[in-house]
Amino acid sequence: MDCDRYELNLKRCNCTYEPCPRKGNCCECIAYHRALGELPACYFTAEEEKTYDRSIEFFIKRRTGR
Repeated sequence: MDCDRYELNLKRCNCTYEPCPRKGNCCECIAYHRALGELPACYFTAEEEKTYDRSIEFFIKRRTGR
């Protein structure tokens, strides 16, 4: 599927995983991570994203300190 916003999305994407075939294609990225019970990189800070822990539990823990 072609994405009209691909170039803009690619500039904003903070995913450090190489080679990610979904970079710049947010619809595919969100669907992929949702199917795994995860959140995409854009939900995390640069520091958090580098851990590759995309779990919802990690996201909540980092925001609540629990």
